[in-house]
Amino acid sequence: MSHRIALVLGGGGLKGFAHIGVLQALAEAGIRPSLYAGTSIGALVAAAVASGMPTSAMAQRATLLQRRDLFRLNHVGMLLERRRASSIYAGEPLRALCEGNVPACTFDRLPVPVLVNTVDVERGTQTVWGLPGLRDVPVCDAVYASCALPGFFPPGPVGGRLCIDGGTIDNLPVQIAGLGADVVIAVDVGSTDLSQGGNVLSQGFAAIYMRAATAMMHALQLVPLTQWEGPPMLLIRPRIGHVGWLSFSDTEGLIAEGYRAAREALVNWEAVTRAPRGSIFPCRRVRIDVDLAKCIGCGLCVALAPTVMQLDASGRARAIADVDWSPADGDFIHQCPTNALSTQTMSAENTTRRSSAERRKEREDRRSGQTAGSGEAA
Repeated sequence: MSHRIALVLGGGGLKGFAHIGVLQALAEAGIRPSLYAGTSIGALVAAAVASGMPTSAMAQRATLLQRRDLFRLNHVGMLLERRRASSIYAGEPLRALCEGNVPACTFDRLPVPVLVNTVDVERGTQTVWGLPGLRDVPVCDAVYASCALPGFFPPGPVGGRLCIDGGTIDNLPVQIAGLGADVVIAVDVGSTDLSQGGNVLSQGFAAIYMRAATAMMHALQLVPLTQWEGPPMLLIRPRIGHVGWLSFSDTEGLIAEGYRAAREALVNWEAVTRAPRGSIFPCRRVRIDVDLAKCIGCGLCVALAPTVMQLDASGRARAIADVDWSPADGDFIHQCPTNALSTQTMSAENTTRRSSAERRKEREDRRSGQTAGSGEAA
C-alpha cells in the first residue's frame, strides 16, 4: 500500500542545511513524499528537491556558499531612508540565491506539489502559496518572501501581496500540509534547543534578535504539535542547537547531523504508517524527577502540564506518573525557573503517544476522582 506522505521542512536560517541530510536518508529508505511544504530555508529546499535537484548538488552548493554571497549591507537604503529603510541587508543576494536553486515557473507547473509558507505583512495573515487559488504565482517569488526574515531582508511581493518569513506565524506548517495526507514527516531545525545561550548580550543585535525569534517560534510551534490530531507524524529534530542561525562554520556537519537524525527516527517508520491519527513518533516512556532542594513550589510546571504534574502536601512539585512522550512533549521541563526538573528515559518502544482528546479525557477523569476523594474525606 502506498501512502500519501507530506514532508514538512521548517525554517531555521542556515541550520536548514540539515534538511539536505534528511532528504538523503529518506531517499535511501525509498520514501518519496507526495507533497512538500516549507518555511524559509525549508521552503527553498522543498522547492529545489520537488523540481528534481539531486541532494548531492544541494550539498555541493551549500558547502560553497559564503557569507558575502548572501549578506550585503543595505548601505543605500540606510543612508537615504535611515529609519525608513526596509532592512539591514539588501535583498538582491537572497533573491539571486533563490533564483539559482528554484525553478522559474509557477506552482501549478511543479512535478510534485509544494506549499510555501509566508506571512502577508500588510494584512497580518498567514498565506500559503501552492494551495488552491494560490498557485498562479512564480515559485521563486514565494520562496524569497518566505526567506525574508523581517528586519534582515526586504519583504517580497507575491501575487499582489507583500510577504515576509512564514516563521513569523508558523515555522513548521504541519497542519495545512497534513490535510489529505496519510503520514506527515516534519523536520524541525529552528527551535530544537533553547538551552542557555551564554552571554547573548555581548554578541550584538543579530544574536539577540535571533534568540528572541527562536523563543517566539518555539512557543508558537508547541500548540499544533501538543494538540496534534492529524495523520501519524514522524518528528525529526536534529541536534543543532549549538549552531547559529546565520553561521557558515559547519555546513558539512549540519548535513551529517540531519542524515543521522533522520536515520535514527526512521527506525519507527513501519510503526508510524500503522499508527492512528494524533500519534507522533518517536515515542518513549519517560520518568520525571524533581530535585526537592531546588523546587520552590512556584507551580509553573503544574500550570503548564496539569495532566503530568501536581503539588504535594508540602507545596512541592511531583510527577503524577511516568509518561509516553514524543519529541513534541515535555517543554515545561525547560521552563522551570530553578532547573529542578529532569527526565530519564525508561524505554524507547514503538508505542503511540496518546492523542490530545485522550489526554483531555484523562485530565477530566483525574479531576473527577479528586473531587470525589475530597467529598469522601469530608
